[in-house]
Amino acid sequence: MRVLVDRHWPRGLAREGLITDLWLKEVAPSTRLQSWYGSDPSRWPAFSLRYRAEIQLHEDLLDLLVELRTRGQLTLLCDASDILHSHCVVLRDTIIERRFSRRIRKGAQP
Repeated sequence: MRVLVDRHWPRGLAREGLITDLWLKEVAPSTRLQSWYGSDPSRWPAFSLRYRAEIQLHEDLLDLLVELRTRGQLTLLCDASDILHSHCVVLRDTIIERRFSRRIRKGAQP
């Protein structure tokens, strides 16, 4: 499952040029947060915290992503020049944590 998690379609890329199964604009950082961050690595720790707070407002979409991950490979797609400091990293970690905590609540082994 390939999910685009950007608020806007990647610049310079035709819709036919990206193989994606789903586009979840709502889990991308808000325009205001993304503008503040500006891909500045010195703001990464604060950005990560603020973005985590934002995505917690989308419980239904996080649950969907966790469910998709339990069904098989999940690839998060985003338009970032520095993937290590992109929102995809924070979203990936949130999905993993959420999936793990769900298993613990159900009494399953991690």
